[in-house]
Amino acid sequence: MASHNEKYYFVSSLAKGLRILELIAEKGALTASQVAAYMQTNRAASHRFISTLRDLGYVEKTGDGKFTLSFKTLELGIKKLDRFEIRQYAHPYMQEVALAFKETVNLGHWDGGAVVHLDKINSTEILRMDLGLGAQAPAYCTGLGKAILAYLPEVELDMYLQSVKFEAYTANTIITPESLLDEIARIRSSGYAVDNEELSIGLRCIAAPIIDYTGRPSYAMSVSGPTQRMSDERLQMIQETLLSVCRRLASKTGAKKKQQ
Repeated sequence: MASHNEKYYFVSSLAKGLRILELIAEKGALTASQVAAYMQTNRAASHRFISTLRDLGYVEKTGDGKFTLSFKTLELGIKKLDRFEIRQYAHPYMQEVALAFKETVNLGHWDGGAVVHLDKINSTEILRMDLGLGAQAPAYCTGLGKAILAYLPEVELDMYLQSVKFEAYTANTIITPESLLDEIARIRSSGYAVDNEELSIGLRCIAAPIIDYTGRPSYAMSVSGPTQRMSDERLQMIQETLLSVCRRLASKTGAKKKQQ
């Protein structure tokens, strides 16, 4: 594959500016010197990039001289999320599940190897664990991701297995293609996926795919909560309602084929 420098259209200065935004999003507020150190460049160049981003409204300067992302970056993400019509259709169904079980309900979208959280309804319990809107998570170690993987066309699943780089987030994380295929077989048999503390210790969730109008598992819905509340018995209680809701939602959005 060609490197960035071999692509005639590649604008390195633009790439550096975007990398600075990603860096501040990941690390939090940073000084120009800290950005320079992370970017392996000099402070003057770093300051020019940051100043340009500040003039454009994407970066703000804090009282202690550091730079942080502005709300303009959030607005971009929100505009992107708003273009997903599935959120409008799905929210009432998510509310139904949230009212029934009082746990966090998540809506995820398949994005070429990862799952993006499009919408959520927070648990009414004080103790809860969840990802924010727009957050991405690996597919192989999340309920949403595994529910989608199980119903991908075989060609796409094979491509995913060949390209994914497994990382052990906990002792329960699946880290081999063979183990993931065994898990997928179980999901296809039951119709739902379970994240058994695979991404984060103390967090369990159950998820089911939502087959869209093209017949693809582009979306999934999950119910997540602390391990002490999400026992095997409770997961069994949730799965029937969750599967029913996902089937009805798929029908609402014009699904071409019936979910398992």
